[in-house]
Amino acid sequence: MVETKIKVDGMSCGHCKMHVEKAISGVAGVSSVDVDLDKGEAKVSYDENATDIDAIKKAVNDSGYKA
Repeated sequence: MVETKIKVDGMSCGHCKMHVEKAISGVAGVSSVDVDLDKGEAKVSYDENATDIDAIKKAVNDSGYKA
């Protein structure tokens, strides 16, 4: 299990936070995600054998935000 923080730009409200959490949670191999709206970052735990940081960043970008 790997834990990392990803900078996320473009979030401005609770809805944005939930949208990013949902996008990251939908990536296979992600076990937990906690988005901090004030810091503009997401703390993600994932199985490095099932996914990688690029797939997680792609999910954020595809949801309309910038990782």
